[in-house]
Amino acid sequence: MGLDSIDERLVGLLQADARTTYAVLGAAVGLSAPATKRRVDRLRSTGVIRGFTAVVDPAALGWTTEAYVELYCAPRTSPASIFAIAAKHPQVVSSCTVSGEANALLHLRAADVHDFERILERIEAEPIVVRTKSVIVLSRGPSRTTTD
Repeated sequence: MGLDSIDERLVGLLQADARTTYAVLGAAVGLSAPATKRRVDRLRSTGVIRGFTAVVDPAALGWTTEAYVELYCAPRTSPASIFAIAAKHPQVVSSCTVSGEANALLHLRAADVHDFERILERIEAEPIVVRTKSVIVLSRGPSRTTTD
């Protein structure tokens, strides 16, 4: 589906605050509230917008340590097997298979470095995991929120 400039602006506004009313969205893009609702409904029905979500402050949950872990797996490990490992650990907030030397990249949140180490040990104990390489996030800049 091709997006016009109004659709693109609506998507951006909804990414910033999905609870914005149709009236406020419409005023920002020059449409009435009903016309804006029709546009948002079309964006949802065509799959451009897949849903709405709450963005939670990880620190409020006690997760103050953030890290990325590269997984190096046994030959012919399937993406499904990798994602099954990720699903076992609630601290893994996202996972993806990647090109390059590593097979996958895991994004983790933990209470502290000791909690991160405990989670990492459990992941490394998985039979398909040959080795890992980790980096701990020191600071984070602004980002756009997407869900995959």
